[in-house]
Amino acid sequence: MIVPMKKVSVVVMDKNKDAALDALRELGIVHLERKTVASPALNGLIERRAQIDAASGALHTFAPKNAPKKGKGVSGAAPSFAGDLVSHVLELSARRKEAEEAALGAEREKQRLEKWGDFNPADFKALAANGVEAYLYDVSLASYENNVGDVPVIVLSSDKKASQARLVAFGKIPNETPFSLPEKSISALNAEIAGRRAEIAKIEAELVSLSSLQPALDREKAEVIANVEFETAKAGMEKADDGAADGETGAANVAVNAAVNAGTDAALSVSWISGYVPASDTGVLKRAASENGWAFCADDPAEDDAEVPTKLKNSKLVSLIYPLTKFLEMSPGYREVDISGWFLLFFTLFFGMIFGDAGYGAILIAVSLTGICKTAKKGTPPALGFFLLMSVSNFLWGLFTCSWFGFDSALVPRFLQNVSLPLIANVSSEPGWLEAYNAGNVWIRAGLIAPQFSAEAQSAAVNRNLMVFCFSIALAQLSIAHIIGVIRNIKSLKFLAEVGQLGMLAGMYCVVLSLVAYNTGFGGVETWQYGALFGGFALVFIFGNYEGNILKSILASLTNIISAVLGIANVFSDIMSYIRLWAVGLAGASISSTVDAFAGPMLGHFLFFIFGIALLVFGHGFNMMLNVLSVLVHGVRLNTLEFSSHLGLTWSGFAYKPFAKR
Repeated sequence: MIVPMKKVSVVVMDKNKDAALDALRELGIVHLERKTVASPALNGLIERRAQIDAASGALHTFAPKNAPKKGKGVSGAAPSFAGDLVSHVLELSARRKEAEEAALGAEREKQRLEKWGDFNPADFKALAANGVEAYLYDVSLASYENNVGDVPVIVLSSDKKASQARLVAFGKIPNETPFSLPEKSISALNAEIAGRRAEIAKIEAELVSLSSLQPALDREKAEVIANVEFETAKAGMEKADDGAADGETGAANVAVNAAVNAGTDAALSVSWISGYVPASDTGVLKRAASENGWAFCADDPAEDDAEVPTKLKNSKLVSLIYPLTKFLEMSPGYREVDISGWFLLFFTLFFGMIFGDAGYGAILIAVSLTGICKTAKKGTPPALGFFLLMSVSNFLWGLFTCSWFGFDSALVPRFLQNVSLPLIANVSSEPGWLEAYNAGNVWIRAGLIAPQFSAEAQSAAVNRNLMVFCFSIALAQLSIAHIIGVIRNIKSLKFLAEVGQLGMLAGMYCVVLSLVAYNTGFGGVETWQYGALFGGFALVFIFGNYEGNILKSILASLTNIISAVLGIANVFSDIMSYIRLWAVGLAGASISSTVDAFAGPMLGHFLFFIFGIALLVFGHGFNMMLNVLSVLVHGVRLNTLEFSSHLGLTWSGFAYKPFAKR
């Protein structure tokens, strides 16, 4: 359920702005109106936060890998540092970077000089001072023979294979560029490199020791973030005289006028701030305004107000979906529909079908229960409850389909075979297995499901039944979207367009079953099913754009006739899209079976046993990661695209985040 909100404005004396903002932050119920603001104090805080992040990153880089985790193995008083820790860490990082660049430059210069050996560049300067110009050349043998001429040279080395010669020339050789003399000798460069490396090691040792002060940076960062929020709110407060002079309307104008009417001095020295408060908390803010001497007013948000935040309120069970929507940063708009319950229901089903393995489900249940037990005393995170629900869904679907780590059904213990559901259970191809399965299965013995009489028939039936089930989920979920639409538009003839959508869904569902699941073609579609499809289209065409006038609605549909006709194709593609649940689950099962097929022969040999186990762990672990990605892609998509588009839900909102102490 989306909680109703009120647009509120609070007017305070300029001299009391800080105290008023502190009081509002203590209340923690006002979601401040978003504004683009700037101030010297805010700019300084933002710069400080960037510096803290840079210092924190530097300390994290040099933190010992075996350092005790937060909350473990730490005793005594919190570490401290005399001075500005952030500035000191940044200074050390800058010095380290400078030393590294200098060391690398010296290394490159050393590599450039190595072919000439260790010599003192000052000797060349001394010769030049005495009138002797000496140059180093690295020339080809052909150039040496043709260009040296009368220039006196000393050949230092000659490489006939490379056809190169290195020499000292006492004068410039025509058509050749002399080697650029260095500033330092190789010996001096080696000394510089060693000194720089020692400096770097010393700086890094200090950074390692300072890494224990990371909690101090975290505390300062949290304080700076709170101050940024405070200064943002302060900079966003507007002068009451400016607002009143501009003739603004609404709740803010009423509150401003209350201050203006108190006298001229008050009008020139008050400011106001606007935001949104849950309607149920308006009384709390009103009492705070009375106690602190603020002018206050609340009103319903305007219909065109796009800044209203969304606050959701649901049961503990439905709230299990919140960790996922927060992770994806999705929120319905304030005037849209909250589908948290339906999202959780169908996503749970999608998770089980895509993962589709009871063995994986058992592992995930064990992991989630372990996490819940470890965090029970401090308060179990909602994400663990969500994870447990998804794990149970996975386990139950794998149990009913007799899917256990991709093993052949005949290798699964008999009691697990007997509780599987023949309509969707995997079937072994081994002779005699199906008869034993049919004789022992609890669903068949109870007379609830008829047995299949051949492995081939059972396999074909399972695939067909899974496809029908996927399409049936599509019909159910998309129909729920339009039933919600009927309820929302019941006071307008536009609800008939939603009824038409239901007819199109029902008719197209039958067409899809005939074409895809039962392979009977269009001949398998009955007349009433065509009637539901095209009758529904007629209702959508007539009432889809209804805003009080049927003729205008029809004209609007005629104007967009191509989009209207494509609506039938869209319904077909949306229903077909749900077959991904079966296809992706089948792909995961195939990967499991392949891993077992490769690892199985290794387990029978002592020498290869360990490699077989490693292959099983790696293969199934990798498959589980792929399944997680598949759920996030396909499971989320069906809820946020197909279902949401039929519902008219754009997820354009943003979450309610009150101005409060964090």
